[in-house]
Amino acid sequence: MSAPSYASVLRVPHASRTFGAALLGRLSYGMVPLSLLLSVKEATGSYAVSGAALACFGATSVTLSPVRAGFVDRHGPRRALPPMAGAYAVLLAALAIVAASGAGGAAGLVALAVAAGAGTPPLGPVMRVLWGDLVPARLLPRAYSLDSVAEELLLVTGPLLVGAVVAVAPPAAGLGAGAGLVLVGTLALVSSPVARARRGAARPAAGTPAPGAAPAPGAAAPSAASAPSGVLRRNPALRQAVVGAAGVGVCLGALELLVVAFADEHGAAALLPWTLAAMSAGSAVGGLAYGAVAWRAPGARRLPVLAAALGLLLAAAGLAPHPYVLLGCAALFGLFVAPGITTAYLIADESAGPGDRTKAGAWVNTALNAGTASATAATGLLIGRVPLPLCFALAALPALLAAGALVLGNFRPLSPARV
Repeated sequence: MSAPSYASVLRVPHASRTFGAALLGRLSYGMVPLSLLLSVKEATGSYAVSGAALACFGATSVTLSPVRAGFVDRHGPRRALPPMAGAYAVLLAALAIVAASGAGGAAGLVALAVAAGAGTPPLGPVMRVLWGDLVPARLLPRAYSLDSVAEELLLVTGPLLVGAVVAVAPPAAGLGAGAGLVLVGTLALVSSPVARARRGAARPAAGTPAPGAAPAPGAAAPSAASAPSGVLRRNPALRQAVVGAAGVGVCLGALELLVVAFADEHGAAALLPWTLAAMSAGSAVGGLAYGAVAWRAPGARRLPVLAAALGLLLAAAGLAPHPYVLLGCAALFGLFVAPGITTAYLIADESAGPGDRTKAGAWVNTALNAGTASATAATGLLIGRVPLPLCFALAALPALLAAGALVLGNFRPLSPARV
């Protein structure tokens, strides 16, 4: 019997419509950061203010992601997403207007960025939950791989679109385009029959197992959570997914900055975009190939292997003698990026109760983004202070430690709480 194809995923009733709507809205996330940076820089003339506005936008977007996802779990996407998307679009439009007019000042622009980040609708986690409603279990790994690859391509496409916009209009127009994309995409998503059918989940009493929760392979079924943090605190499998996602994020954030330093050191600035493109291409190929395999080992066993591979490849990239060798290392590194992200999301979804699936995915997303941001900041402090090969090795260490922690978590004897 042949393995199902990616076309078979998209042929599932309502899958293409729902996925296309989610991608349209998520394209905004690829456009807004660069548009925000350029708009605030043009309005204030200050890189410090533009950097602060972008950092504050990202901080509120990432840290409040589980809260917004919990709201979707409680009330359902049809009721929860339109108000979020509407508020987010209005705040982005206000930010664009204020930046274009130059009337808000630095404090006003940063405040609007903070508010906009707080309202970012969790379209990615919602789409991953809807995949579970759309496709049978045998197609879910392939659907998640397709989703991860598409999301990464959007993050590459978004800045290219911003470049096209600023060639003919002020950078604030990119913010306006992002506002329109997220609003149209969200409304199209919630109009899909599968999104309309998903209702908010009632909260069970504290300590009561979530009905119908499917445990992740190799992990115990979680208890339902009544407190906002309970979905993470009472779910060992989800904690493993979060640790693995953070390890992947650290590798991503570090490599993107380290290849810049490597290019500067070797006088190969022209190869920089090709190196980053090679990593993205490798991730797309790896994600599609990974989703095409019917894996026998459970995700809890695969995730530490993928995290360790990323760490080892990152450390090895620091020994590259030539920029062309680094380009090849980046492509090989990319092969494991989308599979690592996909596996973490699969574990989170399989381990969560029906009333916490969006929030579980949001925790993985938060860990991935937090790992990327923290690694970028830490790597920036290392570069110039220690030799570059050592920077690569030190940046790889958190991923290797995460892999070790995952192995210990998977193979140690289960306590009664985890049985």
